Amino acid sequence: QMQLVESGGGSVRPGGSLTLSCAASGFILEDKAIGWFRQAPGKEREGVSCIDASDDSTSYQDSVKGRFTISRDNRKNTVYLQVNSLKPEDTAVYYCAVQIVGYCSEYGADYDYWGQGTQVTVSS
Repeated sequence: QMQLVESGGGSVRPGGSLTLSCAASGFILEDKAIGWFRQAPGKEREGVSCIDASDDSTSYQDSVKGRFTISRDNRKNTVYLQVNSLKPEDTAVYYCAVQIVGYCSEYGADYDYWGQGTQVTVSS
């Protein structure tokens, strides 16, 4: 059974950091594009970052550039999102998603499998 499980969310103060993990079972992430999305209460889901399958090139939403870093550990079949310098507006449920074909897309509809999400809350 193909499954993605996110972890690492939590409650932090502004300026804090978290490491979000996306672990896969039932399939290998190495040859697939992995996207991180988030959805805040009352807002639409938005793409945050993506790591491509072909050359591990990465992309980021403008609001998180310089603060978030996406990476993958193929030995652990896991993709990470390091989130630093967190702001209250980063508060959301964060989801990882797999694109089987292997190219990054900002559109959630292009992704084939999703995790259940992990909550990130940034508050003083």
